[in-house]
Amino acid sequence: MNSSVPSIGKAQTLADPFADGILALLPRLRRFAAGLARGSGEADDLCQITIERALRNRDKWQAGTRLDSWMYRMMRNIWIDEVRAGNRRSETFVDEEAGLTVGASGGQEERAALGDVDRALALLPDEQREAVLLVMVEGWSYKEAAEIAGCPVGTLNSRLVRGRDALLVLLGETA
Repeated sequence: MNSSVPSIGKAQTLADPFADGILALLPRLRRFAAGLARGSGEADDLCQITIERALRNRDKWQAGTRLDSWMYRMMRNIWIDEVRAGNRRSETFVDEEAGLTVGASGGQEERAALGDVDRALALLPDEQREAVLLVMVEGWSYKEAAEIAGCPVGTLNSRLVRGRDALLVLLGETA
């Protein structure tokens, strides 16, 4: 047996809290990206760019701090950069319908209602859609969502109220 290669016993593990944390966050990050990007191809790109940047900047994350908040803030900043640059990708490598029902249970009526909500969300201004996604979909507190969005809590609250009201109007009786 080569003595230069360390042996790994049953008591030792190769667990990586950073990588495990990112893996656990993937469904939430993907859902947030889908809401921000307005298209599944763009959302996949946004999610991939975020994960790549997180891995490259792993040394900037401090163990013991909230990985989810760090990743959401990173995704939001990337999304803002993409919007500002007007760098929309026209080619996707994933079928547009792929993943739209991830996490959705229920029948056709529930999926249709979710589709209506997705279409209504896409019509909201970016700031309102972001506030609605962070608080109502992702479950962040107002304070946490404001930190992620980089705005005061009052501003986030105002965006959320306007976004929620607009959704009620857009969805009509289905709301």
